Amino acid sequence: MIQVRPSEQMRGLGVVQNGAPVLAEPARAFDLSAERETAEQVIEQLFSAMERIGQVHPFAKGMGIAAPQIAIGRAAAVVQPPDPGAPAIVLLNPRITDRSSDEDEQYEGCLSFFDVRGLVPRPLRITVETTTLEGQLVTTTYERGLARLVHHEIDHLDGLLYTARMRTGVAPIPVEQYRQTGLICSCQASAQVDAADQYQGHEARGLSETGKGARR
Repeated sequence: MIQVRPSEQMRGLGVVQNGAPVLAEPARAFDLSAERETAEQVIEQLFSAMERIGQVHPFAKGMGIAAPQIAIGRAAAVVQPPDPGAPAIVLLNPRITDRSSDEDEQYEGCLSFFDVRGLVPRPLRITVETTTLEGQLVTTTYERGLARLVHHEIDHLDGLLYTARMRTGVAPIPVEQYRQTGLICSCQASAQVDAADQYQGHEARGLSETGKGARR
């Protein structure tokens, strides 16, 4: 049987892979509400991509995807919390306005860098300002696993892969080596991540209406 590399599997599902210029460029913000229709179209494409990926690669701990990962250089991302009943979080023009000084270091994976996993230090709490489709500003605080996932997606919109956050001298490891560690994902228990964009966390309050309004 011919084995397909994880990165090639993601490429086949429409996920742009490491090295593509769109992943290294800051995404262009939306002018909301003037560009509401455009933003809604991008959000729908993100949901479609998430659905395709979820059919072949389960993400029991939640996942996220940013517009540059599907070759759209706009400031939009979608995060699905680990709770199957939780509404998806839509991030439009997100900006981190505050972060805790306390950090932890966990393994992360990335749909655009899927052959490896890397240890990434991130704050345990972040506060994020986003824009609704109606053009209103909303501020939400995320903690632990969900903070890590949201931060990861915002980095994509800033043109950064998680490797930019890794400590000097620390390199990603092949996914095969990572899986042999036998680590189990549970950020709240201070364990490690066992698949790309899988993090244990709780849904932050305040963005559910944005998600509902975007996905009709």
